[in-house]
Amino acid sequence: LLEMAPQSRFFESATLHIHIPEGATPKDGPSAGVTIVTSLLSLALGRPVAHNLAMTGELTLTGRVLPIGGVKEKTIAAKRSGVKILCFPTENKKDFEELPDYIRAGLEVHFVSTYRDVYNVSLGEEMSHEKEPGRRKIGKAATMHTAESVESVEQGMHQLS
Repeated sequence: LLEMAPQSRFFESATLHIHIPEGATPKDGPSAGVTIVTSLLSLALGRPVAHNLAMTGELTLTGRVLPIGGVKEKTIAAKRSGVKILCFPTENKKDFEELPDYIRAGLEVHFVSTYRDVYNVSLGEEMSHEKEPGRRKIGKAATMHTAESVESVEQGMHQLS
C-alpha cells in the first residue's frame, strides 16, 4: 500500500484479521494469494475491482506471481460465471494457449509475473473495464485478447456440458 498509494492512511485507523483455516485444501489455498492482496488493496484504496475480472496466482513475499494448476478448469469456471478478463501467471501462458479455441474465445487474458502487473490490471489507472476492448500491453504483463467467435463458443459449450 505504501508503494501504490503513499498518501493512504488506511492502516492508521483499520485493524485487519485474516484467518485461513488449517483444514483448507492445501492445493487450493496458495493460488488465492494475488486475489487476497487485491481485495485488501481494494478495501484500503476504496477502489473497486471490475466485476468481470478473475485472477489466480500464488504470491511470494517479494511480489513474484508463481504458476498454478487447473488452468482449464479455472478458465471454464470463469467463463460460466460471466468473467471476461483473466489474470494468470506468466508461467501458465503455455497451458492457456493449449486450451481449445472455444474455451479461450471472448477472453482478455493478462499474463503476470509480479504483483505490480496484477495491480496495474485490477486497480491501476489502466483498468480493463475502463478501456475499449482490444489488444494492449499493461506494464510488464503480456496481454492476449481473443476475438469471440460465436460458432466456436457454441460448438464448445455443448462439449463442456
